[in-house]
Amino acid sequence: MSEKEPDAKLDCIGFFCPIPVVKTREEMNKLKKGQLLEVLADDPAAEGDIKYWTKATGQEIIDIKKEGERIRFLIRKTK
Repeated sequence: MSEKEPDAKLDCIGFFCPIPVVKTREEMNKLKKGQLLEVLADDPAAEGDIKYWTKATGQEIIDIKKEGERIRFLIRKTK
């Protein structure tokens, strides 16, 4: 688990598939290699979707925290 402060934050609360992944991709494109993005989501499909997207694109999930129905992802840009 990482306590490092993210370089950018993305709030996808209230958005459903495919919006959390689309917005995550857009935000990651703005970051430099090695920077961290925090994504907050409450879409039940977001965990699987974001895990698949990070694997497919070669990004790195540093941490996933579930808080009730909300999920917090910390993703490192690797490319």
